[in-house]
Amino acid sequence: MSTCLSTPADTSAARAFRDRIIIRDEIDRYLRDGDFIDEARIETALKEAVNPDPARVRDILAKSLAIETLLPEETAVLLQVTDPELRREMETAALAIKHKVYDNRIVTFAPMYISSYCVNRCRYCGFSADNHRQRRRCLTMDEIRAEAAAMCGRDGHKRVMAVYGEHPMTGAEFIAESLQAIYSVEVRTRRGKTSVRRVNVNAAPLPIDDLRIVQKGGIGTFQVFQETYHRRTYAAMHPADTIKGDYDWRVTCMHRAFDAGIDDVGLGVLFGLADWKFEVMGLLMHSRELERFVNIGPHTISVPRLHPASGSDISRHTPAPFTDEDFVHALTVLRLSVPYTGLILTARESAALRDRCVGLGITQMDASTRIGVGAYSDAPVGQEIDKQQFMLGDNRTLEELICDLARRGIITSFCTAGYRCGRTGGCIMDALKTGKEGKFCKVNAVLTFREWLDDFASPEALKICEPVLQSELDAIREQLPKFYPTVKEHYDRIVAGERDLFF
Repeated sequence: MSTCLSTPADTSAARAFRDRIIIRDEIDRYLRDGDFIDEARIETALKEAVNPDPARVRDILAKSLAIETLLPEETAVLLQVTDPELRREMETAALAIKHKVYDNRIVTFAPMYISSYCVNRCRYCGFSADNHRQRRRCLTMDEIRAEAAAMCGRDGHKRVMAVYGEHPMTGAEFIAESLQAIYSVEVRTRRGKTSVRRVNVNAAPLPIDDLRIVQKGGIGTFQVFQETYHRRTYAAMHPADTIKGDYDWRVTCMHRAFDAGIDDVGLGVLFGLADWKFEVMGLLMHSRELERFVNIGPHTISVPRLHPASGSDISRHTPAPFTDEDFVHALTVLRLSVPYTGLILTARESAALRDRCVGLGITQMDASTRIGVGAYSDAPVGQEIDKQQFMLGDNRTLEELICDLARRGIITSFCTAGYRCGRTGGCIMDALKTGKEGKFCKVNAVLTFREWLDDFASPEALKICEPVLQSELDAIREQLPKFYPTVKEHYDRIVAGERDLFF
């Protein structure tokens, strides 16, 4: 275990850190036209959309199927649908949109928790500085490399979501160095070698100069969750004397990321803190603001839900009810409202709920997930609430998830080609909205799945997965006949032992 500075225990130290990080001009410049999360407009739209006309609902679905971002008033209409038949139509449209934009595949990843030190005192989080039950740890660079080796060598992960608390010891330089440490690892497999090919980052908002440092470290998607878009709830959950207590610093973080050269961003809220319909509307408004700002919406939207956390009573007593049925409807409306975005559903939720939501347009899932700091390279143990941020609901291994998806005819993709070919930012947005990216998704899913099967799959998994792989290869031959010979040549090279071939 690494030796780290202790978490600042007194509010004066936390305030001093806050005052060094937050730059008021880097908030005000993005809010000159006012708050883009318009609470009055949200509340009015939801009120006026009660008992929506079915014809109006179907007109909105047609707009979604054309891969156009919805207006807040249109999203409100979908949120207020209660008729079971209309909801089924919405779910069918959501899956059709997913196939049109992302094709028939699920991308897999795993989170790597790098530090549990944090100066914030969020009332729902196990990493709160006030939680003295949490057993803190921050990984050294050697320990980070060991985690990467375990993740890609044992399970075959190619994508990592690196997760950091907000603390002086895990600032921009540390994040950039840790990204390079992860990328540096190479592991031998049955047939070749493998490595983590893309590291996305879940971290705190940073100033523009710090974000430039992180960008140079090789970041994929920069992911920051607002937690809640409802200002009064936000203030109740995040003490005002902490960095996270500044709502505007957090809500403008993606503007700063774009200005720093990071052109791939991910949004999210923590469902269960405030009214879930309000939160969906907030995500939609944030997405539309980014489209207005740089014509680039969020690459991903995540849908985490409040789960039990160490030292937090509120995490066990959800402030705002959010049932599984609400979850399904929220996810459906998000797919319809921001049709080009990737939707991430994590192992916080149960396997049964995740399996149900696959049919609603999910594009990314994690598996073999461990959220303790250093948990992949440590000896395997069960979940320990005082060593992790919250409790997980789905403990399936990567192979188990892959097989469950294959039984449903869905291919698992380990593709990271878009990041490395420059299909990010405005380029990826255009390709997603026109359906062009889906063709690359199909091809690269086949190539990376073949590689994973040869390097990691058990004999039982091979029997389950080979049919879906062959089906996808046949679809490429039929749908992309001019492209197929080149794809097949790459495929055969992978079978022969080459690795990391992509389009």
